[in-house]
Amino acid sequence: MLKMFKRVLCVATVFALMSTVSFASESVVFKGSTTVLPIIQEAVEAYMKANPNVQMSVSGGGSGEGIKAIIDKTTDIAMSSRAIKKEESELAKSKGVNAVEHVVAFDAIIPIVHPRNKVANLTIDQLSQIYQGNITNWKEVGGDDLKIVAISRDSSSGTFESWDHFVMKKSKVTPRAQMLASSGAVTTAVGKNRYAIAYVGIGYLNKNVKALSVNGVKGTAETALSKEYPLARELYVYTNGEPTGEAAKFLAFLKSKEGQKIVGKVGYVPMISLK
Repeated sequence: MLKMFKRVLCVATVFALMSTVSFASESVVFKGSTTVLPIIQEAVEAYMKANPNVQMSVSGGGSGEGIKAIIDKTTDIAMSSRAIKKEESELAKSKGVNAVEHVVAFDAIIPIVHPRNKVANLTIDQLSQIYQGNITNWKEVGGDDLKIVAISRDSSSGTFESWDHFVMKKSKVTPRAQMLASSGAVTTAVGKNRYAIAYVGIGYLNKNVKALSVNGVKGTAETALSKEYPLARELYVYTNGEPTGEAAKFLAFLKSKEGQKIVGKVGYVPMISLK
């Protein structure tokens, strides 16, 4: 009787292990841009609700960190608010990684100030002069006689690099600028500081900050899609080669009408018409 019990117990254990293997969840890791982060977080939540056996983990850190992670093979999907650089692509190839680009949404980089700031529009040149440290008082651009506090993303940020491309054009950001590590931190800082100016992706706008027009054009979904707004850009994810398994299914979901509704829901610009 004892032998039979042990045999039954052994069979049950093996069956349990086989069941665990059969129903083991596939995991997908996302790392990178804090601009793209809200899109992926919301989409992952919806995807996992529909696919409870799939495990997904999402973390920020900046576009540069995401691309580094795909090169180092420590992430399945890298989030980036800028295109991969030539040197990054070459480094990836040297490590046997084929960084494949996927556009998942459109965005507009919006200059933001405190709601009490009466300035409503700045030109690209004025923005550049502020961030170079050449314009230091709001009265120089039609505002009150207050010192300007420039807040910027850190250099690992894709938004920082897009700002450099569109606004700074390789001019150096003043060392007096405050460098912050995430878009959320930037928005919070401006909302608490009447003197501040910063820039974020359109999805980070909220009632605690005031969006500025640039060159007389307001940043909206429509002006971002038409590229009328001068600081419009694409948002990306990168995979090592063409995605497979759950990563491929997730990206197909994100690019579908349902997934693009999520893009619009979190405040970014969908790639397809949702009408």
